[in-house]
Amino acid sequence: MKIGIILQSNKPEHIWNTLRLGITALKAGHSVKVSLMNEGVEIEDVIDTEQFDISRKIQEFKDLKGILFACETCLKVRSKSESKVCPITTMKDLVAMIEESDKVLVFG
Repeated sequence: MKIGIILQSNKPEHIWNTLRLGITALKAGHSVKVSLMNEGVEIEDVIDTEQFDISRKIQEFKDLKGILFACETCLKVRSKSESKVCPITTMKDLVAMIEESDKVLVFG
C-alpha cells in the first residue's frame, strides 16, 4: 500500500507518533511519504527529549526508505530557505502524493 501522511504540527508527540506510524508501515512493506506543512516544517528544530527522540526517528524513517518533503511556502513564511532533513516541495507535488496514495492521513 502507498501511504501519504501530511504532518502539520511541531509538537514533539505528534511528530514522534507520525514517524512511528511511518516506520511501522515501512517495516510492514508499505511505501510512505510524509509531507511537512504549516508548523510541521519546523521538524528539524524540535529538540529531542527523553520521551521523544525525534532526530533518531527521522533517521530511522529515512533509513527504511521513507520519503519526507517540506512545503516551500511554509518554510518561507518562517524565513527558512530550505530544510536540512528533506527536500522542499510545492502544492503540485502534494497533489501528486495524494493522487498516488492509497490512503492519506493528516496529523496535527
